[in-house]
Amino acid sequence: MCPAAALYIVPTPIGNLGDISQRALDTLQQVDVIACEDTRHTAKLLSHYQITTSTWALHDHNEQYKAEQLVTRLLSGQSVALVSDAGTPLISDPGYHLVNQCREAGIQVIPLPGPCAAITALSAAGLATDRFAFEGFLPAKEKARVDKITHLMEEPRTLVFYESPRRLLDSVAALVRVLGEARQLVIARELTKTFETIHSLPAGDMLTWLKEDSNRCRGEIVLMVAGYKPDSEVVLCAEIVRTLTLLRSELPLKKAAALTAEIHGAKKNELYKYGLENGL
Repeated sequence: MCPAAALYIVPTPIGNLGDISQRALDTLQQVDVIACEDTRHTAKLLSHYQITTSTWALHDHNEQYKAEQLVTRLLSGQSVALVSDAGTPLISDPGYHLVNQCREAGIQVIPLPGPCAAITALSAAGLATDRFAFEGFLPAKEKARVDKITHLMEEPRTLVFYESPRRLLDSVAALVRVLGEARQLVIARELTKTFETIHSLPAGDMLTWLKEDSNRCRGEIVLMVAGYKPDSEVVLCAEIVRTLTLLRSELPLKKAAALTAEIHGAKKNELYKYGLENGL
């Protein structure tokens, strides 16, 4: 049985309903109330497993107010489960204010392990996972988005973002603009669902691939970016090498590298190094 006055952080499936744990199901069945982002969405999961526990809506617009009410119930001896629409609560989802208020009130907070789209995507991405940085969603406005990517351009850890279908193209275009066409990207969409896709390409090629079929931008998306490797051998895509070679035939290498960098959004120091190492 669930102990009194405990807040349970309960991960739910990110797609396949079979991915929920038995402990999570038992907890949802036994608590006094379930706090969820969207009661209609959570109702589908509860109905599938014949769970009849009452639900409360707890989302970005009412969290601070509802958190106070839930803390009151917890202090009276009730137990509460917190779920998001999918995956692990608080990972780019509501719940921070509730957890924080519970800790301040001395209420026990018990996290259950379970599904998380970011971790699921990373495990199959083929990028370095010994160190990574989860950055949530990129900004919606172009300037802020570019500024954010510029701030992260020399981050050596693998970068992990969530992205919406309507902004994916803009975000990948911004990555190409700031990081260059050669930086490796991985897009994981519709994880655990029927149309699950995990695709890896250099940034420039990824942008082309996405534009070829609008279906490739649909669904729930995790966008991953290889970390910056300043000491690694410079690897450039064929289009950048061709531009550098053509300009080098008419200009000094330093100038050719600077112009190529401006054209393709690459780094002129890396282009200059490439030219030296390859006799351009």
